[in-house]
Amino acid sequence: MFNKNLPKIEFIIQRIEFIENIVKRHKYVTIALEDEIEAKPAILMHLSQIGEEINKIDIEILEKLNLAEDAKGAYNVRNFIVHAYEGINLALIEKIIKEKLPVLKEKFQRYLNEQNKFQ
Repeated sequence: MFNKNLPKIEFIIQRIEFIENIVKRHKYVTIALEDEIEAKPAILMHLSQIGEEINKIDIEILEKLNLAEDAKGAYNVRNFIVHAYEGINLALIEKIIKEKLPVLKEKFQRYLNEQNKFQ
């Protein structure tokens, strides 16, 4: 049976990995966010896409993974990025990248691995 949430979760993991690669190229999150031409806009776009997509995942899955509150937060970050670009708190974005994205990725990756066992 097809799980409509799997492509969404895969998309989110891919966006997190894009952010990880951007940060890796710049060595530090702070330096990546100082790159106004390429890295910062790319990171913010990926974060907004994560927020948009996580909002489409069934709440039962988010609750099972203990991510319901994080999903609300991700969508709020998406709204803030999209509607208040100039006023974005980069310290908050840095904290999200360092603390929230690794947890989100790990939980979603574990969920994908469990689902793939049954297919």
